[in-house]
Amino acid sequence: MEIDAWVWWLIAAVGLGIPLVLTAMPEFGMFAAGAVAAAIVAALGGGIVAQVLVFVAVSVALIAVVRPIAARHRGSRPSQATGIDALKGRQAVVLERVDGSGGRIKLAGEIWSARTLDGDQSFEPGQQVDVVDIDGATAVVM
Repeated sequence: MEIDAWVWWLIAAVGLGIPLVLTAMPEFGMFAAGAVAAAIVAALGGGIVAQVLVFVAVSVALIAVVRPIAARHRGSRPSQATGIDALKGRQAVVLERVDGSGGRIKLAGEIWSARTLDGDQSFEPGQQVDVVDIDGATAVVM
């Protein structure tokens, strides 16, 4: 029993899809799409030369067109601060006097220990302060 060429191309497409999933390299998906296109040519009766040419043409076209578009979108994604980095630069309200040795603020709906960036500076309850850094569990404010 001889296996048709289109079946081999589909096996190749699946084989190229495996590293796509394992490595998240989209190029393998583009080669897999080229193999599917070659399988279609084979199923329609195209010769081996036509199959290989379609595989190469579709794969190269996808890489030439899709990769630059994907790279542009990947690079234009705005970075978003999370966790402690998201708290830096925010404003807080002083709950208990804050000076160089300590105090309490309300930051992002939570009560935090705080100290001033400049040890000689102090802030009274109700004042707005800017968080410039987070040192462990203490907000550094000014």
